[in-house]
Amino acid sequence: MAQANVIKVVIAEDEDIIRGTLVRKLEGLDQAIQIVGSAQDGKEALELVNREQPDLLITDIRMPVMDGIELIQSIHRYYPRMRKIITSGFADFEYARQAIQFNVIEYLLKPIATTELARVYNRVKTLIEAERTDFKTQMKSLQPSGADTEELVQMVQGFMREHYSEDLSLEQIARSFNFTASYLSKIFIKHTEEPPSRYLMSLRINEAKYLLRNHSHLSVKEVGEQVGYSDQFYFSRIFKQMTGFTPKEFQK
Repeated sequence: MAQANVIKVVIAEDEDIIRGTLVRKLEGLDQAIQIVGSAQDGKEALELVNREQPDLLITDIRMPVMDGIELIQSIHRYYPRMRKIITSGFADFEYARQAIQFNVIEYLLKPIATTELARVYNRVKTLIEAERTDFKTQMKSLQPSGADTEELVQMVQGFMREHYSEDLSLEQIARSFNFTASYLSKIFIKHTEEPPSRYLMSLRINEAKYLLRNHSHLSVKEVGEQVGYSDQFYFSRIFKQMTGFTPKEFQK
């Protein structure tokens, strides 16, 4: 199966039996489904999402360590376009109301019937495939010979805002838009007066500053990983270069 057709899914559910049943039901619905991870609490699920970049998150509301609402709130900040489904054994309508603002597609009551799961999944799959088709259409319309380069730069900026937490290089970004790295760098500097690498660095450091100020329970290593730096020492060096402070100094 072509990778482009795969629907990557992360599941968060603290009950082992329910989690296992949900995995089996999903895998039986569609060959396109790829369960890239399952977690027993929100913190573990957030780590999976950061690592695997799934298309869909299915999460229980009531979980230890980090509950489902905290989880989808964090994910919505980093991955606003990721599809989310919440599940619960209770009619937690207040939770459901809160979840609407975080791009939650559906609210499913346990026990989840296979027919209901199939209905919701098919809706999500349709949305994901339509979004992928729209993106491909936009890319075809933005060829170097006739492209509005300012619009292209805005799209690249949007792409970086959505994917800054990933291990991105200029070559990878350019490849996503079917251009060479040198061409993309040239038009980016023309319209923004800075290279794309500098723009990406600013995105990451600004988000790191937010996390250090508002999530003091996170370690410097965890903050670095959430903004795209897997090497803690490199992250600290870049942070000090951009702010004049080490992450630890800034956090105090």
